[in-house]
Amino acid sequence: MGARNYLPVRGFCVGPPSSSSVNLKGKSFLTLKDFTSEEIKHLLWTASDLKYRIKHKGFALLGGHPCFLTLKDIHLGTNESTTDTARVLSGLTDLVLARVYKHSVLEELARESSVPIINGLSDLYHPIQILADYLTLQEHYGFLEGLKVAWIGDSNNVLNSFMMSAAKLGIHLRIATPKGYEPDASMTETAKRLTKECGTTLLLTNDPLEAAHQSNVLVTDTWVSMGMEEQKKQRLMDFSGYQITLQTAKVATPDWTFLHCLPRKQEEVDDEVFYSTRSLVFPEAENRKWTIMVSKMLCLL
Repeated sequence: MGARNYLPVRGFCVGPPSSSSVNLKGKSFLTLKDFTSEEIKHLLWTASDLKYRIKHKGFALLGGHPCFLTLKDIHLGTNESTTDTARVLSGLTDLVLARVYKHSVLEELARESSVPIINGLSDLYHPIQILADYLTLQEHYGFLEGLKVAWIGDSNNVLNSFMMSAAKLGIHLRIATPKGYEPDASMTETAKRLTKECGTTLLLTNDPLEAAHQSNVLVTDTWVSMGMEEQKKQRLMDFSGYQITLQTAKVATPDWTFLHCLPRKQEEVDDEVFYSTRSLVFPEAENRKWTIMVSKMLCLL
């Protein structure tokens, strides 16, 4: 950063970003798989900068005018085709943040829309959540490169987002899922390729303690995602032994921390870990605000 005096913000710096060549204007945000290492770092830097200016310096909010459409207001692909909806929304808005079930709906919205589409959540990816996780870890540790993150639980959209981005930031990923709940084969293949390209490591196991061993960060999420309610009884049996406890943390590094994107269930992590000083879940929840905000801002500026 040369001789300029930048003000550090928990590991980032307020001032001109390190890479002025990054331009995300007009780009949809469906998955971090489509973003380079520098683009992800730019997103995180800007989120930290925005958080500092707004939260700590009173800088004005973005000034947009949101329009919230619930399931009662809009029925994607039902009364009106997704293509038609995308074109209508393009004329009414500057960007669309959509929470959907099927990721293919987002892809169709992005194809047919003339404004950027941001993935608020889909069955395949949850990129703004992962940005919040990275921002939280950056704030806590002061760095991301070299951290070992242990995912202990189901192979869901949050894990997929980790797999598509962790290596790009120099993070080593250790994944423990029950037998039969392993990540999708194509997702794993892509993650292995990224790991090789970036010089990180990827572990896939059915043993939670193996994943947690010498890891800096312990992460879990719901075992019963939206649309899986009928599977709840079977899933709770299949995930027996996967609850994160202080016994799990004993094999982690001395500086271990815990993440969960909420809402949390008791069977996923016990109170001793969830409410401990090692738990970063509430700063993590706050950081969703800043990563959602920055994803919108950078698509427009």
